[in-house]
Amino acid sequence: MSVQVVAAKMAEVELNDIPTKELVPVSPVTPKAEDKGLNKNETNPVAATSSVAPAPETVRGDPSPSPTPCPNPVKMPQASAMKRTDPQQNGEAFLNRDGTVAEAPRMKKQIQFADQKQEFNKRPTKIGRRSLSRSISQSSTDSYSSAASYTDSSDDETSPRDKQQKNSKGNSDFCIKNIKQADFGRREIEIAEQEMPALMALRKRAQGEKPLAGAKVVGCTHITAQTAVLMETLSALGAQCRWAACNIYSTQNEVAAALAEGGFSVFAWKGESEDDFWWCIDRCVNLEGWQPNMILDDGGDLTHWIYKKYPNMFKKIKGIVEESVTGVHRLYQLSKAGKLCVPAMNVNDSVTKQKFDNLYCCRESILDGLKRTTDVMFGGKQVVVCGYGEVGKGCCAALKAMGSIVYVTEIDPICALQACMDGFRLVKLNEVIRQVDIVITCTGNKNVVVREYLDRMKNGCIVCNMGHSNTEIDVASLRTPELTWERVRSQVDHVIWPDGKRIVLLAEGRLLNLSCSTVPTFVLSITATTQALALIELYNAPEGRYKQDVYLLPKKMDEYVASLHLPTFDAHLTELSDEQAKYLGLNKNGPFKPNYYR
Repeated sequence: MSVQVVAAKMAEVELNDIPTKELVPVSPVTPKAEDKGLNKNETNPVAATSSVAPAPETVRGDPSPSPTPCPNPVKMPQASAMKRTDPQQNGEAFLNRDGTVAEAPRMKKQIQFADQKQEFNKRPTKIGRRSLSRSISQSSTDSYSSAASYTDSSDDETSPRDKQQKNSKGNSDFCIKNIKQADFGRREIEIAEQEMPALMALRKRAQGEKPLAGAKVVGCTHITAQTAVLMETLSALGAQCRWAACNIYSTQNEVAAALAEGGFSVFAWKGESEDDFWWCIDRCVNLEGWQPNMILDDGGDLTHWIYKKYPNMFKKIKGIVEESVTGVHRLYQLSKAGKLCVPAMNVNDSVTKQKFDNLYCCRESILDGLKRTTDVMFGGKQVVVCGYGEVGKGCCAALKAMGSIVYVTEIDPICALQACMDGFRLVKLNEVIRQVDIVITCTGNKNVVVREYLDRMKNGCIVCNMGHSNTEIDVASLRTPELTWERVRSQVDHVIWPDGKRIVLLAEGRLLNLSCSTVPTFVLSITATTQALALIELYNAPEGRYKQDVYLLPKKMDEYVASLHLPTFDAHLTELSDEQAKYLGLNKNGPFKPNYYR
């Protein structure tokens, strides 16, 4: 019983009416489902009368690409109606003055608590739907079918592909989970804007110029509040945008709804299947009367799809901007093979991406992702981090600061020497795999943690990936009949061996931080500003400046991105005198480092 209710009841009692043993209210305890006499298979009376009875998200069994909408979409209640209440059925407990506990008589009028949620409210209407297999997206061309499938509870089990939705202006050129979440998403975007000063500055500085006027940008990135700020900035600079998600778990549904309400063509929702993933990308690209002329990619899946399905589109595309290790690697492969049709900008290796997003973002988000999913205590845990690039450096620094014993595996002698100088033990994975408590991959490679290593891990070992693609952990090798998959919570699976040993696999080997937690907005502001400037540079470059090759962002632009973020810290740069600039052989206004500096 809340304090307000208790106070109201006490006010009704005159002091001279108080009995010898005064009863002092104590917070009642919610009875368990078993105490209420509910069989697990019986219908919950609260769920039957509640305005919302959430059911798990369904998995499409029919891979047919036909996007035929349902003529009678399910009408969702407004957010204000989405409060559940549970009746308090066991009366109230009272504490006597002598310390004994007495139970008050049952009240006919039961108190309802809006903040208590019964697990049986979430029971699916069709239990059989949970057993449908989900096809798990590999990265780009590699894919596997999941032998064990799970879905998260959601407010609607209908696939977004089967629903006909429109925004308030009647536009239906999008496919998201629920357009009615738009107001919540708008608040998320407004919060993100406060921590993305450079993009907001770009909007103000370029409002009159519209440097992206005429640009038609098709994007495939994580769809989060930070991406929404980038998309709305590109729109303010004159671009038209169509967007899909590069990860099946990282989409924030409410943000996607806000973008759709704002007129953006967004095709993404959290928990897509493999078929959904490629269908969404295809819907972004394949629209009659709309031809993209710029690509913004994260992982190379969008670029791969256009090469595979619509190669003629590259005749009008001016450039590609790619931000991930995986995607950049693919671009260099295309360039080496002579198959890269347009100029491409390697944002991943720009200083403002490598030294900030990869390092500082992962330094904070690795702990967040592990805590949210496993509640693990880091002090004293033995952790092996595979790869000591910028992502690995960030992860190791965070874990060391929390008191973990950290090992590092590395193939590059320079990065290996850095790990040793930073106080980490350099090992081979097979030397420590039996004893470590946590395994984290950060290499951008494939099959770093293979079945042999998974078989030798200790009971309860946590396995996760901080690289872009889910190729680093050989998850496919775990989908065999002798192993049992057990869903513990969202994005957390126990994989159990016949002898009872189990490992804890996070996000099915996908990117931990964006799948299981959030990432710092300010750091993403740096990356997003770099992406925006790269798009402006490629779109406005005179013909002939960039060949059909992969380029790094000019150093001057890297420095400009950094300078836009300094006012947040009330930071003041020192300016060179003419004499100092001449001595160093530099322009007073930069660039201050050569292009090869990393």
